[in-house]
Amino acid sequence: MAEPSQLGAYLTQRRASVSPEHYDIPVHPGRRVAGLRREELAHLTGVSVAYYTRLEQGTSVNASEQVLSALARVLLLDADETAHLFNLSRSATKPRNRRPHREQASASMRELIAAMPEVPALVLGRRNDVLAWNPLGHRLIASHLDVGSPETPAQRPSTTRMLFLDPHARAQEADWEHYAKTHVAYLRMVSGRYPDDALLTELIGELTINSPEFARFWASGNVRECTEGQRALEHPEVGRIELTYQVLTQPRTPDLRIEFYTTEAGSPSRDALALLASTLTEPESRPARHEPA
Repeated sequence: MAEPSQLGAYLTQRRASVSPEHYDIPVHPGRRVAGLRREELAHLTGVSVAYYTRLEQGTSVNASEQVLSALARVLLLDADETAHLFNLSRSATKPRNRRPHREQASASMRELIAAMPEVPALVLGRRNDVLAWNPLGHRLIASHLDVGSPETPAQRPSTTRMLFLDPHARAQEADWEHYAKTHVAYLRMVSGRYPDDALLTELIGELTINSPEFARFWASGNVRECTEGQRALEHPEVGRIELTYQVLTQPRTPDLRIEFYTTEAGSPSRDALALLASTLTEPESRPARHEPA
């Protein structure tokens, strides 16, 4: 089963990253294991070596909350990594590869981003597909794409695909590797939350095959819940813009996120963003037509 192997791979990966010295375990010359051995982790966690081995090999899928909490503590997991561990464990018996319902930005989300003409904003789906954007969001992130492309599901831009497979989008990132690693860490977090999403599985497979860098970042196993952060762009029209991004979600539609960007008051980036906003054409500023939900 795919889910237990994901849990096992995650445990193996994290076990290898914990130094024995952290737990005052002597490291003798010739030790071949970089991190903790299975028996060492099992002892520190308070479970039998046989039971932990079954968890790692994917033959046991019934880890209790107490055991998972102990594993998270010993493996030095942060809050996001712990949540991912629990997600992988909970998903172990769920069916795989279901085609999810088509995502659609709600009318209220569209109205919200339209009401912020001076703030770049996007509505993103579970897999980082752009479901809607306001004119400035489009101009900032993907001016080389058709402004109406999010309205047709088959043509919707994917910020993940753009980051790894679109040379124009990649060239705009002033710190591409940092932002790309953050992006992949978020996608891995989502994959643990929705292991049965066939479209997400296809996206990960496509990027793993077509981008060696994505494959490398994915193999790191890092996870992160991205709700805010920094991003710097080398925009082809106005030059460097240093941005703070923040993400809003609604309890009714937790899979959909509104991502918006701000700049520091009085900064060159604020001036650059204002200049970009001033170049918007009237046709582009009109709300795009969209399909009914």
